[in-house]
Amino acid sequence: MWQVEDNVGRAFPRLRKLLSAVYSRADLVRILHLTPRQLANWERIGLLTFSESYTFSDLLEIKKVRDLCAMSVRPTVIRQSLDAMRKQAAGVEKPLLEAGAWSTKKHRVAFRHEGKLLEPIAGQFLMDFSEREKVVTSTPVPRTEPSPRENEVASWFARGIALEENPSTQTEAMAAYHKVLDLDPTHAAAHINLGTLYYNRQDFALAESHYRHAIESDPRYALAYFDLGNVLDETGRVHEAIQTYKTALQLAPTYADAHYNLALAYEKTRDPRKALKHWQAYTKLDTSGPWAVHARGQIKRILQADVLKLVHKRG
Repeated sequence: MWQVEDNVGRAFPRLRKLLSAVYSRADLVRILHLTPRQLANWERIGLLTFSESYTFSDLLEIKKVRDLCAMSVRPTVIRQSLDAMRKQAAGVEKPLLEAGAWSTKKHRVAFRHEGKLLEPIAGQFLMDFSEREKVVTSTPVPRTEPSPRENEVASWFARGIALEENPSTQTEAMAAYHKVLDLDPTHAAAHINLGTLYYNRQDFALAESHYRHAIESDPRYALAYFDLGNVLDETGRVHEAIQTYKTALQLAPTYADAHYNLALAYEKTRDPRKALKHWQAYTKLDTSGPWAVHARGQIKRILQADVLKLVHKRG
């Protein structure tokens, strides 16, 4: 990953300033399409250290955390995996960047380091039969260095992330993501980021297209279903949005934002009892902040309405 940054700096001199820039918490949330509550939760459990500023490398590392969470790896498991990997591989301080990380079928994290694939919590070597991050069974296998094409894909993707930082260069960011997709049409993360840029421009048709391509490329990517649900909701297809949010939650049951948006969608369809379940789930995952206050208010309103209906029936 450090090599990727070097490649970007050499290939695109204009990016050197962006790569050396310092990013605020607001920048981090905006660029990686996070919510403040996600960031606060990862800090609370010790997965991330609280900070008011971040480097470009920090952004790449936190993006990997986001992607693993979207593949149903619990934040506490990611933290435990990082701790275990640092003990297993001396000198590796940032495993998500230095060793490369994948989700396993057991929703744990495996790292590729020195040509071997290791699941550090269990201390087991694994065999990788697929380039799509599906990890199984038990013996180490050599791994070749990334090809020039893979490095080029990574460089263009890093360029897109860096250019997203500045609103005036978002058109160039979109061009960078399109270049990624020219080289690798199944790059799910590029589809996600490009879809979000189109969504922010209210070009919902293109946003939907890229989110659906992300799902085709990686059907386990909960973030893609969540973003697709937002487009469907925004364009009036609320019942389709509900099914899509539900799929995101099947893949990642602790996805707080999906619970929140699903509750809102059920409110739109005048199904408060189904909304209640997801408001309650949300408040268990986010115990403070304005969204939690709103969710608790909705819970109170629905319960009070049920009491009034019961009293009316008895009367």
